[in-house]
Amino acid sequence: MKSTLQYRAYPNTKQKLEANYWLRVCRYWYNRQLGDRFDWWDNNRTYVNACPLVCPLPELRDQPTRYGQQSQLPGLKTDLIKVFHSGELLDFSRLDSTVLQDVCKRADDAFKRYISGDSNGLRSGKPRFKNQSSYRTMVFAMVKPRWIHLVRKNWLYIKLPKLGMVKVRMHRPMPDGAVVKRVSLTKKADGWYINLTVADPTVPKFTPDQIVPTWDNSIGLDAVLEGDDYIATSENTKYKSAKPLRKSLPKLKAVSAKKSSKQKNIKRELAT
Repeated sequence: MKSTLQYRAYPNTKQKLEANYWLRVCRYWYNRQLGDRFDWWDNNRTYVNACPLVCPLPELRDQPTRYGQQSQLPGLKTDLIKVFHSGELLDFSRLDSTVLQDVCKRADDAFKRYISGDSNGLRSGKPRFKNQSSYRTMVFAMVKPRWIHLVRKNWLYIKLPKLGMVKVRMHRPMPDGAVVKRVSLTKKADGWYINLTVADPTVPKFTPDQIVPTWDNSIGLDAVLEGDDYIATSENTKYKSAKPLRKSLPKLKAVSAKKSSKQKNIKRELAT
């Protein structure tokens, strides 16, 4: 079974600047692919119930595909790319190849959901061009075991391609025997986060068609609203409530009393 674990990352200043630059290039590459698909869609489709009096005469070409646009990456890495509206020069060679390939996949999936829909025939709205607040994640699709160099009690050190060693805070442990399949780096308002998609072989796959509910494999749960018990089961087992606030009240009382007994800064009060 695959699951995604999110941890807080602490990159240094140089890595933050480089990661922000990567996001800028990814946004440009995503919007460029989406604009190319929109141009082809508007210039090459015709209505079946009407014949327009005015129609464009574009250059005939095949419909843009994921791998067709992905094949442009080697040529884009040979020189700097100038952004039309801002004149900014972008260097595609500074990014990891798997990150740019994942951008192609995201653009292709967004356009397919708009044209064809999902397996149930439900179509999404027209894809939007990404800005700084809507494109915040970079995905490293191919993960190698040597990326994870050191795992301590509360810290993980992972080496990302072309970014270097990144320090990660492990606030929850990883499952024993789990294999990291994918790594993504996300920028949020309060900092950077790393998402690890792991495959845990110890968890069996859930097959609901093969499970028949019986008295032996079923259990009843009931919430207890009085006393120290939190929940009760049909097997006459009761679980105590943690109640962390009630247990911490004596400690909070001692800390607040110690803080109130400290002498205040008299000079600062006189100055004010």
